[in-house]
Amino acid sequence: MPKSPSGKQPQKTNAKKESKQKKTGRSSDSSKVSSDTLNSFLKAEIGRLSQEKGIEKSILEDFAIFVIKNHKKKAKEVKELTLSELKKSIYQYFSVSNTPDLKKSGAFQMATDGMDDLNFGRKESWQVLYRKFIGILPGEENQEGYGCINGVNIFNYFKPWQVFNLDPKVATSEDIKKSYHDLSKIYHPDNQSTGDAQVFDRLTTMYKSLTAGA
Repeated sequence: MPKSPSGKQPQKTNAKKESKQKKTGRSSDSSKVSSDTLNSFLKAEIGRLSQEKGIEKSILEDFAIFVIKNHKKKAKEVKELTLSELKKSIYQYFSVSNTPDLKKSGAFQMATDGMDDLNFGRKESWQVLYRKFIGILPGEENQEGYGCINGVNIFNYFKPWQVFNLDPKVATSEDIKKSYHDLSKIYHPDNQSTGDAQVFDRLTTMYKSLTAGA
């Protein structure tokens, strides 16, 4: 290989590849991901934002790719419990080995008294039991959206302490009352902007459960 005037061998480069990367600010791999990942709607929005905000399209495209890739990665990390795993957890909780024994269990019958009819052939019914007796299902931690308060979906989980954001070890009756009143101001049906009768009723039931016998 011929040497440069300085006596050093020139480094191998791909001039076309480097030129393309300098112009776009992205590697060829990123460009490939962009064309495979971004649909026409996203590309149109990126074009609109680029003109409106004066931001280079390549920067917006890279950001969109980053969000999509990490969203998919996070979703893959959450492994939903199988029907067999749900059943096993419930069996262990009630000290039985199969569904027929579970149905006959006096402890189970007492614990589920008043609950809606359970269809043991459906996974959803086992999820209801898991939420009630075992804990939070994988992927349902720190939930957001309708009916979710302090990370808890109040229609799926009965967790008053967490909903009221209180520590049961140190919270006083006044703490419970204050927390309930603060939430009541938001969800009371008389509040025309944020009131919700279903949410309010659920919060009231939780409040009563914490103050019963006090």
